[in-house]
Amino acid sequence: MLDVDAVRAQFPILSREVNGKPLTYLDNGASAQKPQVVLDTIQRAYGEDYANVHRGLHTLSTISTENYEKVRGTVARFLGAPSEEHIVFTSGTTEGINLVSYGWAASRMQAGDEIVLSIMEHHANIVPWHFLRERLGVKLVWVDTAPDGSLDPQAVLDAMTERTKLVAITHLSNVLGTIVDVRSICDGARERGVPVLVDGSQGAVHLPVNVAEIGCDFYAITGHKLYGPSASGAIYIRPERMAEMVPFMGGGDMIREVTRDTVSYNDPPMKFEAGTPGIVQTIGLGAALEWMMDLGVENIAAHEARLRDYAQDRLTGLNWLNVQGNAPGKAAIFSFTLDGAAHAHDISTVLDKKGVAVRAGHHCAEPLMRHLGVSATCRASFAAYNTEAEVDTLVDALELCHDLFA
Repeated sequence: MLDVDAVRAQFPILSREVNGKPLTYLDNGASAQKPQVVLDTIQRAYGEDYANVHRGLHTLSTISTENYEKVRGTVARFLGAPSEEHIVFTSGTTEGINLVSYGWAASRMQAGDEIVLSIMEHHANIVPWHFLRERLGVKLVWVDTAPDGSLDPQAVLDAMTERTKLVAITHLSNVLGTIVDVRSICDGARERGVPVLVDGSQGAVHLPVNVAEIGCDFYAITGHKLYGPSASGAIYIRPERMAEMVPFMGGGDMIREVTRDTVSYNDPPMKFEAGTPGIVQTIGLGAALEWMMDLGVENIAAHEARLRDYAQDRLTGLNWLNVQGNAPGKAAIFSFTLDGAAHAHDISTVLDKKGVAVRAGHHCAEPLMRHLGVSATCRASFAAYNTEAEVDTLVDALELCHDLFA
C-alpha cells in the first residue's frame, strides 16, 4: 500500500500554489509531474556526465552511453519484454506508431487492405493510418464502444475480414478511462494471422503491463506520462515484426556502412534509431520507470483504483454533472460536462482559480467526441500522488462552477 504523503514529498511542484490556492494537479492524462529522483538524474546527466553517445571513446561518452543504453533493459523489464533487443527508443508514442506505419505497414499494404481501430483512439493512433488511407487507399474500419464506454473484444474481432492487415487499439482510453481487454484481442487476431499494435500511452501508466502475456506485436509508451521527461519513449516490437521492418529515418547510428553507391544498415534496434537521440530524456525515462517499479506498479494501480472509486462516488452525486463513460473496467480518468451552456474551457478556467488543474478540449480524440455527441469535455485524471482530499477539492470547485453557470 502506498504511503501517499511520502510519495507527494518527492514531487517539488506539488508544494506550490496556483492563484493563491494549493495546487491540485489533475491533468496527469496529459503529462505527469516529475519526482525529485528524475529531476536529479536529468541535472546530473547534463551537469556531470554529458557527451554524445555511441560515437566517442573518451570517458564522458562512455559514461553517457552506458547510462543511456541501460535504459533499454529497464524498459524491457517494465514492459515484460523477453529481451532489451526488442525495445526501440523513440520520442514518445506518436513516433513509435509512425515508425510502425512507415517502417512496417506502408510496404506491406495496398489499396483495399484494412486497419481496425476503436472509436476511442487518440489522434496519434489515427492520423498515421489516415496517411496510409490517403497514399495507398487503405481502409480504416471503426469499432464503436457500448453506451457505458466499454469496448467488447469480440466486436473488434468481428470487424476483421480477410483484408485486415493490422489491428491498432488503445490499452486504456485517455478520455473515458476504459480499460481494453487487449489480450483477448491479441489472442483472436493471432488466430487470424493479424498483427496488433497497442497504444500503451495510458495503459502503461495505470496498469501492470506484460507484453509477453498480452501477445501484442507492438506496444508503444511515452515518457512524459510515466513521470519522466517529455520527448522520451519507447516501443516494444515482436522479433518477427522487427525482421519485416524497413528503416523509418536515415542518418547516423542506424547504418553499418555508407558508400557513394550503397548503404547497409545496423542491426535492430539501432536500425530504427537514426541521429543523435534524446540522450538525457531517455536517461530520465529510465529513472522514472525505476521509480515506478520501486514503488510497485501494482501498488500504484491499487491506490488509483481506490481514488477512482471515491471520485466516482463523489462525482455521481452531482446530478448536474455529466460523466462520459462508466465501463466496469475503468481507470481513474473522468471526462465530464455540466448541464447548461457552460463550455469546457469556462469550467477549466473556474477550476484553475481554485488551484485545480484539469484538461479541457477534445483531448486529441475528435472521432470519440463526435460519437459521444459533445464538442469538448473537461477531464480530471489521477496519478500516484493524488489524494481523496483532492477529489473533495475538485468537487467543491465544480459546485462553484454550477452556481456560476446555472
